[in-house]
Amino acid sequence: MSKKYFGTDGIRGRVGEYPITPDFMLKLGWAAGMAFRKMGACKVLVGKDTRISGYMFESALEAGLTSAGADVMLLGPMPTPAIAYLSRTFQAEAGIVISASHNPHDDNGIKFFSGKGTKLPDELELMIEELLDTPMTVVESSKIGKVSRINDASGRYIEFCKSSVPTGTSFSGLKIVIDCAHGATYKVAPSVFRELGAEVVVLSAQPNGLNINDNCGSTHMGQLQAAVLSEHADLGIAFDGDGDRVLMVDHTGAIVDGDELLYIIARDLHERGKLQGGVVGTLMSNLGLELALADLGIPFVRANVGDRYVIAELLERNWLVGGENSGHVVCFNHTTTGDAIIAALQVLMALKTRSEGLAQTRQALRKCPQVLINVRFGGGESPLEHPAVKEASARVTQAMAGRGRVLLRKSGTEPLVRVMVEGEDETQVRGYAEELAKLVTEVSA
Repeated sequence: MSKKYFGTDGIRGRVGEYPITPDFMLKLGWAAGMAFRKMGACKVLVGKDTRISGYMFESALEAGLTSAGADVMLLGPMPTPAIAYLSRTFQAEAGIVISASHNPHDDNGIKFFSGKGTKLPDELELMIEELLDTPMTVVESSKIGKVSRINDASGRYIEFCKSSVPTGTSFSGLKIVIDCAHGATYKVAPSVFRELGAEVVVLSAQPNGLNINDNCGSTHMGQLQAAVLSEHADLGIAFDGDGDRVLMVDHTGAIVDGDELLYIIARDLHERGKLQGGVVGTLMSNLGLELALADLGIPFVRANVGDRYVIAELLERNWLVGGENSGHVVCFNHTTTGDAIIAALQVLMALKTRSEGLAQTRQALRKCPQVLINVRFGGGESPLEHPAVKEASARVTQAMAGRGRVLLRKSGTEPLVRVMVEGEDETQVRGYAEELAKLVTEVSA
C-alpha cells in the first residue's frame, strides 16, 4: 500500500498548510498513541528543534497522545538522534521529533522512532495512516495519559556522545569552530567538544524560533569557512537544524562533504580491523568514494537516497557504516541512526589516530566532478516519466561511455527534480547537466 502522509523522512510541509496544521497534529498524536498502545502500556518521548511552530505542534501532539491513553515525556529542544537514543534508554514505545531538519523556520514536520531507536516499520506507519481516517475517540478518564518533562535529557545525551570515543580521549590542543545552525544542537554540541578538551568557537547558537538554518549551518557554509580562517582554527563543524547532518571545513576553508567524512571514518575502522563488511552510500554518492574504497578492498553498495534506505541496507547486510554526501552519516557501532555529533567525533578520532589534519586526510579521496541542479515542478505527472526526458538521459549516459553516470530523481521532501551528472571532465558534465535540467524545466511547464 502507498502512504498518504509519510514520506521518506516522516511527514513534512509548510506550517499552516495541511497536513502541517494543529488539528492534524492532534489527530496524528491520537492515531500514533492508539497504534503504539496495541503494544501494551504506552510511553512516548517528544522532542523538537528550535523553530517557533514547535510549541504549537508539541501541545497538539501531547493532547492527541494523552487522549489515546499514552504517557508523554517532553524533552524540549534536542537533536533528532538524541530522541532515538533516549527512546531506548527510557524503554519507551516510541519517540517523536518535531522538526523539518535543514528546511527554513516556516516548514515543520514529524519524525518517528521505534522504542529501539530505529525508523518505524512500514506496517506501523500504515496503521497510523489508517487510524487517521477514522473518528477520533478519547479513552475513559481514568486511562488518559500523563505528561512529564525530562529535565536531564541534555546531560544524558552529552555523556552518550562522549562514550562513542575511548575513555580518556582528549582533544586538547585542537581548535574547532562549531556552527549549530541556531538549531537543536545549540546547547549540547559545544558542551560535548569542550568536555573532551577542544578549544571551541561557537557560531549560530542563539535560536529565536525564526533563524534556524538561516544563512548558517550545513546548508550555508560561508560563515563557518570565514570563521575557521579568521580564528586560525584546525577545522570547522557544521550541523543542520535537527542535528542529524554534519559537514566540515578544513583549516584552508575548504568544505569536506559527507562522502569524504564517510571515507575517513570507514578507512579508520578498516585499518583498526573494526569495519565489519563494507560501506553503504546512495545513488548520489560520488564515484570517487567508490573508487577510493575499492583501493582499500572495502566493498561499497548504493542505496536509494534517504537515510532510511541507507539504514535498511546496513541492517540487511549487517554492516556498520553508511551515509549520504549531504552529511547524514550512520555509525551503527555507536548508535541506531544518523548522528551528526557522533559522526564528527569519529572523524576527530581518525585524525588523532593518524596524527593528521583534515586537509591532509581528505586527500586520499579524489572526487569526480559532479553537477547537481534542482528543478522545481508543480503537481501532476512526474517529468521523469516524459519520453523526451527518458530519451535524453539515455543518450547522455551512452555518450559518457561508462566513464560517468546520470541520475534523475524526485526529492522525497520537496517538489523538486534533482538532475545529477558525474564524470571525469567537469566542463562536459556541466554541459550535460544543464541540458537535462533545461529539458526537465520545459516539460514541467
